[in-house]
Amino acid sequence: MMRTPRPSRQSSQERQAGLIQAATTLFAKKGFNGTTTKEIARAAGISEALVFKHFPTKRALYAAILAEKVTVSELLSAIEESAKKRDDRRVFTLIASYRIRPGVDPTLLRLLLFSALEGHELSDMFFGKHHKVFYDHLAAYIQTRIEDGAFRRIDPLLAARAFIGMVVHHRLLHEIFGVPIDRPYEDTVSTYVDVFLNGLVATPPPGRTRKVRARI
Repeated sequence: MMRTPRPSRQSSQERQAGLIQAATTLFAKKGFNGTTTKEIARAAGISEALVFKHFPTKRALYAAILAEKVTVSELLSAIEESAKKRDDRRVFTLIASYRIRPGVDPTLLRLLLFSALEGHELSDMFFGKHHKVFYDHLAAYIQTRIEDGAFRRIDPLLAARAFIGMVVHHRLLHEIFGVPIDRPYEDTVSTYVDVFLNGLVATPPPGRTRKVRARI
């Protein structure tokens, strides 16, 4: 008589990864305050005691989710490399491409919104790692290009917020409100970068100047 092989037991790391995934899904649907450890345990297929064995508090679990989800070090290195070359289009394209890339996990944006609306104690950490880091790097670059004479004098932080605001709003439309995507990803990124770097006002062709009406 052949014995049916028993399913292998999960390792501690596998169990923890499953726990983080289950908690992420629930937090993104119901928020931090609206999710209980019992629900997390049930979704992960483990006991509530095991939840507390891995994470003594919900706060610790939430912090682990942020640490796993927010990884931008490689992107920042690429941005800094392009910044050294004064490659304006590349710097802005890297940021826009990252924020609205295809297949991005929508739960991260929902977690950010929930943490802010609930006044969660980790919302500042979330904002700092996922948004402020981009504002700071881009504002510093814009300031450098102002000093180079390449950009006009403007508040660099407001300019950085304006650009990132465009791409974040794009994500809100498609990931939160479900507005259908109607343009290819590359075209969308290129358009946002063009609008920001070049503006909307058409410049006259070389050798032509605008006619100024004489006032009577």
